[in-house]
Amino acid sequence: MECISVFDMLKVGVGPSSSHTLGPWRAAQRFLSALEPLGGLPQVRKVQVELYGSLSLTGKGHATDTAILMGLCGTDPETVPVAEIGPTLSAIKDTRKLPLGGVAEIAFDPEKDLAFRRKFLPFHANGMTFTAHLENGKVVSETYYSIGGGFVVQEERKRAKRKEKAFNAFPCPISTGAELLQYCNKRNLPISGVVMENERSLRSDAEIDAGLQRIWDTMLESVYEGCHKGGTLPGGLNVKRRAPEMYEKLKGDRPYSGPKDWPASIRKTRVRFREILKWVSCFALSVNEVNASLGRIVTAPTNGSAGVIPAVLMYYLVIENHKAGFEEIKKFLLVASEIGSLFKKGATISAAMGGCQAEIGVSSAMAAGALTELLGGTPEQVLVAAEIAMEHHLGLTCDPIGGLVQVPCIERNSMGAIKAINAAELALDCDPASTKVPFDKVVQTMWDTARDMHKKYKETSKGGLAVSVSLSDC
Repeated sequence: MECISVFDMLKVGVGPSSSHTLGPWRAAQRFLSALEPLGGLPQVRKVQVELYGSLSLTGKGHATDTAILMGLCGTDPETVPVAEIGPTLSAIKDTRKLPLGGVAEIAFDPEKDLAFRRKFLPFHANGMTFTAHLENGKVVSETYYSIGGGFVVQEERKRAKRKEKAFNAFPCPISTGAELLQYCNKRNLPISGVVMENERSLRSDAEIDAGLQRIWDTMLESVYEGCHKGGTLPGGLNVKRRAPEMYEKLKGDRPYSGPKDWPASIRKTRVRFREILKWVSCFALSVNEVNASLGRIVTAPTNGSAGVIPAVLMYYLVIENHKAGFEEIKKFLLVASEIGSLFKKGATISAAMGGCQAEIGVSSAMAAGALTELLGGTPEQVLVAAEIAMEHHLGLTCDPIGGLVQVPCIERNSMGAIKAINAAELALDCDPASTKVPFDKVVQTMWDTARDMHKKYKETSKGGLAVSVSLSDC
């Protein structure tokens, strides 16, 4: 069992998919690092990449090939200017040259050297193999697996011992909801307080605050950009961006001065039930429309579910607590990350392994629990809220039309956000002692459901809406 930091669960990256874009991007970076001890990148004469399973079946729609190439170029998804991605890819395709790591140009034909293999590797549905041919004739091959949320592992788990040591270094090592509640009761702390103690074993308070501020700034900017950028999403489905039109209707002529001051400027909106629904939906849609266009977002816990947590947190700031500031945002993100990590440890956050219940279901549970703590709920009520949110996402399949993270993915973020708010309200009105479904039981049930689910409903575009509605229909 590894320790999972808030900065593992909430990562800044580029859309549209954490498992199919961010993970492969990171894997490519790791492969470059593996080549360094062998004489460095100038010794490489040829590189080939093979994508397996879900990465192959929906890789093009999820921009897996784009991520692989950008990673091999030595760029980082957290910092690369998004506007440079298109020109970089065009240059590689036109010249058939790859600037390996940004330091060594090699011949590379994307049509031949990046292969989509339809078969599944035994270890995980998202497998990829990188092979490098060196000047001395040596061939180096590494296989990586993108297991959801941007996490990348190798089957042999070379770092397993170091991860175990890191886990044990946490003052509050947690693998289940029951263990989390034990630490809350023992230390008389809310969930955010327990998570903060663990984070302090890894970095200083100043580093934690700076990192969380960056995460929130990125979330806020993605909401803001999505509400102000119109047009049609790329990929061939001709999906119109809806968030800008919704936003204009909701805000009217209310002025604002930019992303950081934006929540305060829209707080005077009417708070009728329909307006609240529309605002939350608008916030969620905006983030995932940015994600679908290869924009910069935060995995929460994945790219495909990146809109739920920002939407619910914006709901709290705009509707529930106008005086809230960074401390409330910090607590929300700490609680959300811990709930997400419990699902990762006890089940999965990969749609290729568990369907969309592993993405939207987990993100809704994360947001529900975090909102419950901010609204005054006890640690027990926080886990009740997370359980309710997941319970009503159980069995949700992943069936993206055309392999694109657009339909039904974008709207599902809106539904997940609304369910999270409802789950929080239900939890706040309940007596946790009378709850029939403990949090840990719903985690186990989600994993059991994932294992029983047919693989055609696990991010393969071989079932559900992906079959009944084709690109030609759109």
